Amino acid sequence: MAYWYWLAFGMALMAVEIFLPSFTALWFGVGAIIVGVLLLALPGMTLAWQVLIWALASAAFTFAWFRFFRNKAPDRTKAGMGREALLGETAMVVHAPLGEKRGLLRFATPKLGSDEWQFICNQSVAEGDRVVVDDVSGNTLIVSKR
Repeated sequence: MAYWYWLAFGMALMAVEIFLPSFTALWFGVGAIIVGVLLLALPGMTLAWQVLIWALASAAFTFAWFRFFRNKAPDRTKAGMGREALLGETAMVVHAPLGEKRGLLRFATPKLGSDEWQFICNQSVAEGDRVVVDDVSGNTLIVSKR
């Protein structure tokens, strides 16, 4: 096999990574490019050695990525942060809860994409009262009168 086959194969694998979120294909592509560069320097290398070097290099890069580097990358999602963003926030009661029906409150500025939220309160509240978020239960806020 010519060296440029490995280079093209490596670039193709790296391009496939655009559609995959795991970075796995990227490391297989890097392994193929390494084999292409080695084959350029050592043109007499047999196909068996080429495939072996590609497999070992790809496995080593993939292992290193998942073991050492992936966990160090910052998580830029907001998953799991909703509760912390709402705790202690003050809002105004728009509709007071009636019986088993939940109430509706409004924040001055939107919180997590919405300025109105359903709430539960152990105290009696009326429309216009100020409440503070104590906890979150699913999509419902647990509040207390301010």
